[in-house]
Amino acid sequence: MAQIGRMLFYDRTLSGSGKLSCASCHDPANHYGPTGNTSVFEGGADLHQQGRRAIPTLTYLERMPPFSIGPDLGNDDVAPRVIAVPNTGNQRSSKSATDTASSAAHIVPQGGLFWDGRVDTLQQQAGGPLFDPDEMASTPEHVTARLNTSPYCAALLALAGARGEKDPAFLREEALFAIGRYELEDPHFHEYSSRFDAWLEGKSRFTPLERDGYLLFNDPQKGNCAACHLDHITRDGLPPLFTDHQYEALGAPRNMAISRNTVARYDDLGVCDSQPDGRKAFAAYCGMFMTPTLRNVATRHVFFHNGVFHTLKAVLDFYAVRDLQPEKFYPRGTDGKINIYNDIPEKYRSNIDTIDAPFDRRSGEAPALTENERQAIIAFLETLTDMDAPSVAHVADTVTGQVGRGQDE
Repeated sequence: MAQIGRMLFYDRTLSGSGKLSCASCHDPANHYGPTGNTSVFEGGADLHQQGRRAIPTLTYLERMPPFSIGPDLGNDDVAPRVIAVPNTGNQRSSKSATDTASSAAHIVPQGGLFWDGRVDTLQQQAGGPLFDPDEMASTPEHVTARLNTSPYCAALLALAGARGEKDPAFLREEALFAIGRYELEDPHFHEYSSRFDAWLEGKSRFTPLERDGYLLFNDPQKGNCAACHLDHITRDGLPPLFTDHQYEALGAPRNMAISRNTVARYDDLGVCDSQPDGRKAFAAYCGMFMTPTLRNVATRHVFFHNGVFHTLKAVLDFYAVRDLQPEKFYPRGTDGKINIYNDIPEKYRSNIDTIDAPFDRRSGEAPALTENERQAIIAFLETLTDMDAPSVAHVADTVTGQVGRGQDE
């Protein structure tokens, strides 16, 4: 099934345009993330439709828990799903890199896939871009026709059984399941081959700058990064994923390079938009987006859910001086005042993190991180890059005889 999924992953003929495969956005040569610098990918039937959000990596999703809203357990356990959700404002508690259990009573959203956690399995995730009119822009009928005429048709039908021959919907689900199996079974999606992993095993050493960055990453009064991007070995002895799978509202600036954002009434509110009537039932979480893994982050060129930043330096600057120098990130209104947190409606701005370092500094105070300290953290983040990349032979499209990494090579 995983071998069939590999062929599906690189099959551009599944798309409405016939020019996009999963690998077009999730390039294996770039750790299954995007290769370009544009904030969002352009797809659709004519390849000129903007996607809604920045493309996340497909790496290190094999241990992602299902979406739930429950206690912040402060460790790698999955919180139980709860029904009651506060809707009068998010009374969040502080998160510390050295005491991730301090907020255990806080009810938080966690788990799931995509920036908003709207699906739980890789099978479901594969179907999202495939049928999105702004992305691969396919249709169920087109996919069924391709599955029944493809070189892998016989193998897929053999695994799908009699029901797959009679039920097109079931056959499509089997195909999506195959893609999910490929992502789980191919080790290139979760290599754990970075210098950081070698350091964990005692096989490598940090440079002085990387060591400084690592300490700042874990310092609760400085970077405090490890409060959300957990960097410790799990209780089961597994390598860290550099995420707690939770959601945060960071107040990233509105990205006017995305055409949707030029419409004043349009808002992308993340996890609260993932459920029907979510802006009412999940109001405490409007503006929150998934905390992504930081593995391979140094190879990325697009950051945050809306791709508003394009360098790690810009990201670290935002963390350090968001509220101290807001003019660096937010526009001024017609009244001359800085329109801070301009991508979240005012009634949801209490959800934004203003209490955890480095966001806890107030006007007139020094930033939690100096510019040199920010550079040290970036040096540490560069140790999280996996050393092995799939070979050209690995990514060769065995369906069409073409390399399936982009649109038209």
